[in-house]
Formats: sequence, structure tokens, C-alpha cells
Amino acid sequence: MENLIIEFSDFIWGTPLLILLLGGGFFFMMYSRLMPFRYIAHAVDILRGKYDDPDEAGQINHFQALSTALAATVGMGNISGVAVAITAGGPGAIFWMWVSAVLGVSTKFFTGTLAVMFRGKDDRGEVQGGPMYIITEGLGKRWKPMAVFFAVAAMFAVFPVFQSNQLTQVFRDIVLSPNGINTGFTSDLVTGIVIAICMSAVIFGGIKRIGKVTAGIVPFMVLLYVLVVLYIIFSHPDQLWDAIVLIFTDAFEAEAVLGGAVGIIIITGIKRAAFSNEAGIGTAPLAHGAAKTNEPVREGLVAMLGPIVDTLIVCTMTALAILVTGVWQTSDADGITLTALAFEKAIPVYGPYILILCVLFFALSTLFAFPYYGNKCASYLFGTRSKNIYNTLSVISAVVAAVVSIDVVIAFIDSAYALMAFPNMIAAIILAPHVKRATVSYFSRLKAERKKT
Repeated sequence: MENLIIEFSDFIWGTPLLILLLGGGFFFMMYSRLMPFRYIAHAVDILRGKYDDPDEAGQINHFQALSTALAATVGMGNISGVAVAITAGGPGAIFWMWVSAVLGVSTKFFTGTLAVMFRGKDDRGEVQGGPMYIITEGLGKRWKPMAVFFAVAAMFAVFPVFQSNQLTQVFRDIVLSPNGINTGFTSDLVTGIVIAICMSAVIFGGIKRIGKVTAGIVPFMVLLYVLVVLYIIFSHPDQLWDAIVLIFTDAFEAEAVLGGAVGIIIITGIKRAAFSNEAGIGTAPLAHGAAKTNEPVREGLVAMLGPIVDTLIVCTMTALAILVTGVWQTSDADGITLTALAFEKAIPVYGPYILILCVLFFALSTLFAFPYYGNKCASYLFGTRSKNIYNTLSVISAVVAAVVSIDVVIAFIDSAYALMAFPNMIAAIILAPHVKRATVSYFSRLKAERKKT
């Protein structure tokens, strides 16, 4: 069964999906004529609450919507996923993560805008957003099978299995084993149960509680991690430039084409970028669709900040910390353990424990956000009464993931993400003209308002 999951993941992440994600992102960037990129400062103003209106439709404000989306993306993918990318594809995989992120900015703008533009209502009459509503409200009811396909895939994709698995691994490898405490199935199971209890305390409170918790956690966790990693990077100034050059040269070094060495590097980079910032995958629109706004373009602008923070900033710094310390060349470790070695080498004794603190915040924030995504999809398929049932299954998955191998967990998530991407990107490309018209209208009105003042 484990081999079957891994083989399916390798199969589904083939050329068609890469073309859809990269080609789709390039299409959005050119089709918008780079307009969103010119309004990053305006996007920050929206995020700061300058345009918030509590009377508009939705459940959470712009900042909480982005915090929830970032809570699901700025997580273990930034710490462990980057290490996995370097181990599997070499330093050059980071370059392709960057490419994916730059294109992902445009993709996030379009999908974030559509999430508000084509919102629907659940069986309780509450306004909801997400790719399944984008498909049925934007393309029509005859496209519902594609919406159902997305919702089913998403329910599995957002099981918090990677976060639970890696949180368990870091606790086992850094806390238990070095102190002579026996590790094995029982200790991992106990860790999984503790994680499940922490999850339950938040996720059963719904999106408002999740939004409040993530809005408090995300800024602090990003700041803490950024400061520590910057210290590691700049404590190795003689290695920094070489590490940057290596990322570029390794991305094109191999002579083989797609399917060969370069192909493996590209696929690895795109996979890990997809897991890191999820541009094109479709989970973030589930959060952005809950934003309190009647201006879809505003939420699109907020959404596009995600890949910038997530991949271009946080993932890059993790990669540089691993490269400048050289641990990727001197150890066979993978995942979170490799990142821990970089912290230990740069900050002896205390480094791994600082990483544990960062990991705890990163993992918990994602553990809180993912079930919200999943129960939105479950509610779409089975009604809002299914939310607690899905939350329960999500909690159980965290316990199971604590005792299985990282290879199976990564393959499971990659497969589900790939299946989500097809309906999400297809719908976004078809509905792109709606976004372009709304964008032109919004910025025209914005310029007119600025002239008046």
C-alpha cells in the first residue's frame, strides 16, 4: 500500500500538471499585464485594515483571512519541506520554488479575487467561498461534478498528516533520543495524541476562533523564525554568496531534460513550492472567501501577498541556513532533522530547542487552519452538520500520521494536492476575464478617489 501511494504521487506530478501550474501562472501574469504587482503597497494598506467594513459580507477581516491562509502555508513546508526539496532535488530545487512563487503571486491574485466574486451559501444560508463555489457559481451547475471532485480531494489533502508527522519527528530526534529516552511506536503515539488534543481545543470553535488564534500566532512565529534564521545566515558570511550562486547553477547544471536530472530538480521544486504556498492548489481561496468585503479585487490583492511571505522570504531563508552551514552535504538526515542540524551547528546546544519552539508554532498554526478547510469541503458535500465529524476524522489522522514514515505522508499529500490543482486551475483560467474586468474597474475607481483627495 505504501509503495502504491508513492508510485501514484510520482505519476500524477508529471508534465501536464507542471504545465498547468507554471503555464497557468504565466498566463495570469501576462493577462493581467502585471497590474497586481504594481499595487503591493495598496495590498498592504488593505491588510492593515484601512478598508475594513464590519458590515460587509463574510466572517473574518482581511488580516485574519490572510493569517488563516498563511497559517496553513507558513508551516512545516517552510522548515521541513525545504529540507526535503534540497535532499531530493539538490540546491537547484530552490530556484524552481522561486519561479513557482513568482508565478504564484498572479495565480493567488486571480483565485483570491474569484473566491469573493463567486461566493455561495451553505445549507444554513451563510456566505461561503472556495473553489467548489467558484466552479458552481461561476461556471454553472452543470460543472458541479468538477466541484465535487475538488471537494473530495481537498478533504484528504488538508488532513494535517505532514505537520503531525514532522512535529513528532523533531520531538523524537531532538528531545527524546539525545536524552536517552526510549523512542518507538509508543512514544510517537503519545505525541500524536497530545497533538490531537491541542488541535481539538481550537478547531471545534469554528473559523472565528481559528481566525483569532492564527492572527495572534502567525506574526509572532514568522518574526521569531526570521530573526533566528537571519542570525544563522549572517554568522556564515563567507558562505552566503556561494550558497546563492549554487542555487542558480544547480538549477541548470544537469544536461538531461524533463524527466532526467533537470526534470527531477524542477518537479521537486514545484512540488515543495506547491506544498509551501499552495498557489494554484485551491486551499487558500477557502480562507479568502470568508473575508468581510464586497470588493473581490481587494481580497485578491491580499491573497497575492501569501507566496511573497511564504516562499520568497521564509523558504529562502531556511534554504540558505541549510546551505551555508553545509549540513546538507555532511548528513543523510531528511526533513525536519536536517534543518535541526543547521540550527545546532550555528547555535550549539540551544539551536535545536529554538527550532522546536518555531516548529511548535508553525505546526500548530497549520493544524488549526487545515481542518477549517476540510470541514468547509465536507459541508459543501454533506451539509454543515458534518463539520464536527470531519474535525474528528482530522484529529484521528494526526494521530495516525505520527506513527507512519515521512515518505508515505509526503506522497499522500502530494497526490491529493495534484488532484485538487486540476479543477481549481481549470476554473480559474476559464473565469479569468471576470477578474480582469473587475480589476480594471476597481483600479479606475481607486484612481478617481485618490484624485478627489
